[in-house]
Amino acid sequence: MKWSQALIPTMREVPKDAEATSHRLMLRAGLIRKLSAGVYSYLPLGLRVLKKIIEIIRDEMNKAGAQEVLLPALTPADLWYKTGRYEVLKEILLTIKKANKQEYVLGPTHEEIVTELASAYITSYKDLPLNLYQIQTKFRDEARPRFGVIRSKEFIMKDAYSFDRSWEDLDKSYQGMYEAYKNIFDRSGLQYRIVTADSGAMGGDVSHEFMVPVAFGEDIIILCSKCDLLSSLDIASCNESTEKMKDAVLKPLEEFETPNLKTIDEITSAFKLKPNQLVKTIIYLADGNPIVCLVRGDCDIS
Repeated sequence: MKWSQALIPTMREVPKDAEATSHRLMLRAGLIRKLSAGVYSYLPLGLRVLKKIIEIIRDEMNKAGAQEVLLPALTPADLWYKTGRYEVLKEILLTIKKANKQEYVLGPTHEEIVTELASAYITSYKDLPLNLYQIQTKFRDEARPRFGVIRSKEFIMKDAYSFDRSWEDLDKSYQGMYEAYKNIFDRSGLQYRIVTADSGAMGGDVSHEFMVPVAFGEDIIILCSKCDLLSSLDIASCNESTEKMKDAVLKPLEEFETPNLKTIDEITSAFKLKPNQLVKTIIYLADGNPIVCLVRGDCDIS
């Protein structure tokens, strides 16, 4: 195709709201075009890149023994009410209510739908294990869509779901997906970290996130230079030794004035104390109810 016929609208200057490097480069190279906040069109070059990524993902998922399906994006709200996740995820759900009052959810994820599908065909343990995956458009009502196609209201996602006859088989399925993800990231040429993570509303007792360290982002990972700890901030545990505190002597409680001293730093400076010798009280309002948290002076609340 001649250049004069190609749709490659390169840009010299990009909008000020394009913060992330990937977002700026995709706009400048003519890969995508913003239609509205969190909604993008993939242009010819961007679609070619997207298709190459999809080919890598599909190849590795097939090698891992997963079977591809395509589930509907428009899903009955009844399924979400049944599992209780309508209330859990209602802040990000995009919904449609017809004149006959039947409500639908534009799928942000497909656990409910793939479970309904599997329940129709799995009749015996002999039908297990079964691993299904799809590459599908998803919808989430992001309040602050940022970073281009990384965090948007409409996006394309690969999701996989396994059905197993025992915990041991589930561990095998999980490990198979774990290795498949490593292969996908390796073939994509990304420098990544595998982080122990919080399963959140998806549930489960084990979860890992594959993260690419970048200057822009909203997740923070904890990396210990002295041990193998690598975790998301949400579930990172404090392993600080208490040996140095074991000889501390508890003094009798006493009341003393702290005029105009409002922070731990101000109090420790005035009374020659260390932050870990104090307890601070923090008050929150959660769903209209007051919550009081007491933590050591050198710690923060997650």
